Amino acid sequence: MSIRLDMVGLVTSNMAEAIRFYRHLGLLFPEPDGPYVEATTESGLRVSLNDVEMAKTIDPEWVEPVGQQISLAFLCNGAAEVDATYSKLLAEGFSGHKAPWDAFWGQRYAIVADPDGNHVDLFAPLG
Repeated sequence: MSIRLDMVGLVTSNMAEAIRFYRHLGLLFPEPDGPYVEATTESGLRVSLNDVEMAKTIDPEWVEPVGQQISLAFLCNGAAEVDATYSKLLAEGFSGHKAPWDAFWGQRYAIVADPDGNHVDLFAPLG
């Protein structure tokens, strides 16, 4: 099969803040010149940010989602980096959803919220 996951697209109501947030997590978004911008991860996965108005143009029936249906998870280089990244994002004015903890499945885990309220997980194996 030649189908593969190539891109994750996120709709944002504040492009500048979304770019600022995700840059702290290593996504190197360029400055946007319109309602769309994308960054490519080291593994080749593309992540796009799409302005709300663009989403509504593409799909006039689009409505802002309620609740968490999907989250992005960022692998950190150890438990200390989970804690440091969580603290840095809070210091930058972003919202924490769940402070770092040692999860029963063997990872240091934390959850932050991006500017649109999407949950973003930070994790690293324990030990």
